[in-house]
Amino acid sequence: MFETLMSGSSIDDPRKLSALIERVCDLAVTHSVPSVVAGLAAAEGDLVFPEYLNFLQAALRVEDAIFRMTRERAVIHLADVDATRASGVLERLTGDFCDEFPSMSRPNFELRLLEVKPDAGPVRVKDVLTEIFAPRMLH
Repeated sequence: MFETLMSGSSIDDPRKLSALIERVCDLAVTHSVPSVVAGLAAAEGDLVFPEYLNFLQAALRVEDAIFRMTRERAVIHLADVDATRASGVLERLTGDFCDEFPSMSRPNFELRLLEVKPDAGPVRVKDVLTEIFAPRMLH
């Protein structure tokens, strides 16, 4: 069974990101299951974003995962979905967050998706991070 990626810390151990990417590749190659790796980036000092990530952790399925890179950046793994469906899931969960916490402002973050298809071959952490946190993301 895959170890949960969230810890009590606001930033996760980098080795867990490598394990996450290995799992994404394994699902794609061994089980022919597409996955999406999403990069979420908020503005520095955003107070809502950490709360949003906590909400996502509780709302996502067991096979999905969150990896917190920094207080304002996170990597989300959504298993067995394509990019269109992943975008819809994250939009729905953002709406659920706003409904659950109406006194908080709507989360403001940039989102980039990388779909890992069964024929993708090996994917390196560096390649994933370059794709989902390209320079157009918030600083």
